[in-house]
Amino acid sequence: MSFCLGIKVRDGLVAIADTRITTGSERITARKLNVYSEGNGTFFVMTSGLRSVRDKILTYFAEQRQQDEIYSDRLFKIVNRFSDLMRQVATEDKAYLEESGLPFNSHVIIGGQLSADREHKLYLLYPQGNWIEIGEGSPYQIIGTSSYGKPVIDRVLTFGDSMEDALKVGVLSFDSTRISAADVGFPIDVALYRHGSMSMIQHRFELADLMDVTQWWQDALRNALHDLPSEWITQAFRSSQNPANA
Repeated sequence: MSFCLGIKVRDGLVAIADTRITTGSERITARKLNVYSEGNGTFFVMTSGLRSVRDKILTYFAEQRQQDEIYSDRLFKIVNRFSDLMRQVATEDKAYLEESGLPFNSHVIIGGQLSADREHKLYLLYPQGNWIEIGEGSPYQIIGTSSYGKPVIDRVLTFGDSMEDALKVGVLSFDSTRISAADVGFPIDVALYRHGSMSMIQHRFELADLMDVTQWWQDALRNALHDLPSEWITQAFRSSQNPANA
């Protein structure tokens, strides 16, 4: 599986993707976060799902970009192009994959800002090619292995948070996931887009780069557990009448 997280806050976008790919007993590192320029704008694409489907869609997209002479001015137009390519690949490969017991399960997160976009945008595409825009009401989306990393974001993140805080909670979400999911791991790729900048900042972090952060987080959780109000604990362990006989 994968861990790909896109966050939209008022000030910009944060994208985090792991790079681990597991096939049988083979484990390799491969990029799941790609950044593109379009006119004077920029956007990122993150993908999860069956690797052969992901690679084919990205190859078709790269070929299409080389052949196009007209730039898109709105990010949703890029999203629509990706939707068409997903449906094309599904037409070509879905039946054969399902005959072999493999699901056509590619999901895509696209975020950025192009010349005619009034603000930065974030979109989620489903395997069927339909899409939704991610916004203030629910300002993030995880594709791939999502369940382990959601609780920390749901408890902490708001649309009004700074990009710095969004990056912090995003890294903690990834860390929670990689502890519990053997197929998610370092290194991670990060893309940061600040509203109106029309440029993307990219980084790759190894485990050694963030070891202090992950250790601090683990220690903080342990300390919080010990400091949790315990009056109710005392009552819970107190001998009482059997409820069945009450």
